[in-house]
Amino acid sequence: MSSVGCMAPLEVTDSRPATVGAIHVRRALPRKGRRTVGAWCFADHMGPAQVTKEHGLDIGPHPHMGLQTVTYLVSGEALHHDSLGTEQLITPGQLNLMTAGQGVSHSEEATGQYEGSLQGIQLWIAQPDATRHLAPAFEHHGELPRIELSDTKATVLVGEFCGVSSPARHDTALMGVELQINNRVSLPLRSDFEYAFIVLEGVIALDGTSLEPGHLGYLAPASDEIELDAFEPARVMLLGGIPFESEILMWWNFVARSRTEVDQAFDSWCDDDGRFGEVVSHLERINTPAPFWHSPH
Repeated sequence: MSSVGCMAPLEVTDSRPATVGAIHVRRALPRKGRRTVGAWCFADHMGPAQVTKEHGLDIGPHPHMGLQTVTYLVSGEALHHDSLGTEQLITPGQLNLMTAGQGVSHSEEATGQYEGSLQGIQLWIAQPDATRHLAPAFEHHGELPRIELSDTKATVLVGEFCGVSSPARHDTALMGVELQINNRVSLPLRSDFEYAFIVLEGVIALDGTSLEPGHLGYLAPASDEIELDAFEPARVMLLGGIPFESEILMWWNFVARSRTEVDQAFDSWCDDDGRFGEVVSHLERINTPAPFWHSPH
């Protein structure tokens, strides 16, 4: 493996095992020392896990603010419900993108019809000040643009890659691409972007370092091209973006700038004051203990 052009050193961090709903995940972001990559601030590699018609992700109604959720499956099916009234099935190769803005809530459920293997990735994008206080929204993309690069297939989830743009909304300069790599491939990069590589399947070599599921490989801005080697057929998420405009405070499902903002959102959810709406779901509403600094209002 060799890199081409100016190349920043690769940093590797371990993902953290966690359980979300009924599914085990590998949490690649945020981690100590690596909170964001561009505006990407959260990355859970879900599964692979066996699900039934009645039990899948099993994530009950919960709130979000100040972020976008990006859900992408490589196997299986899931059903999304939100407080905007959306009910949306997602299948492999499709994209669900929910913009929380000032506040939204949603659930992720079994479909009532699919059973088998479920695997995918859920990502969060921190919204900039220009949009994070606006109304929530949801979009589903059943078809995403795909590119052939040598022996590699690239699916553009968000942003632009190799001159091809996704139809999905993005509020900052960023990109997210699924790569299915069978051999060696050279990837063009933007030198003003920082990048993360998250391996979902297989093993790749990048900058002389092997990456496999359970790790994140990070490149600081400076790289304009890189070559990847796949030791076996591999599936990789490539995330990139301009370093985010400001420091963020992440707590539970909220992306904020201050503890006061988090406190207000937490109180709104606990009081069910209408800020986050209502989700039609058979699953129980999710609550969580107050942040350690919180004072009852």
